[in-house]
Amino acid sequence: MAKIGIFFGSTEGNTERVVNQLQQLLGGEPDVVLHNVNSSSAEDMEPYPNLILACPTWEIGQLQEDWDSFIDEIEQVDYAGKRVSFLGLGDADGYPDTFQDALGIIYDRIKDKGATFVGAWPTDGYNFDASKGVVNGNFLGLAIDEDNQKDLTDGRIEKWVAQLKEEFK
Repeated sequence: MAKIGIFFGSTEGNTERVVNQLQQLLGGEPDVVLHNVNSSSAEDMEPYPNLILACPTWEIGQLQEDWDSFIDEIEQVDYAGKRVSFLGLGDADGYPDTFQDALGIIYDRIKDKGATFVGAWPTDGYNFDASKGVVNGNFLGLAIDEDNQKDLTDGRIEKWVAQLKEEFK
């Protein structure tokens, strides 16, 4: 499998914990490299044929603060030949009308830039009303709800990793 760059933002540590687990299950360093978007640039994304963009949805459908500052950077990347997936964290019970909106916000910025999108995840088993992170009936990537479904996180990550290993080939 080709190198994977995981670009994430994390305020309270939940997203960072999940991407660390994801990194290990995908094979660890040096093949899977974590980049905190608070100190990253578009140039950091260029060498990776496979990208995972990880962002929690904050409040009522907003990007995490570091992603809010980084979002303009991602439009400068040449996505031709790149496979891109998403990882989102959110609170479906607290924000059922904007659950996983961050995924859709990021996707909208790069959807027409030549990337191949992989890692779509079913919405079955989640209780929410609306999401910008759902396209063609699936989440754009893995959806994690640590607030209400923490007991499902490990199993979801393991299943998604198996899926990504196939789709990132």
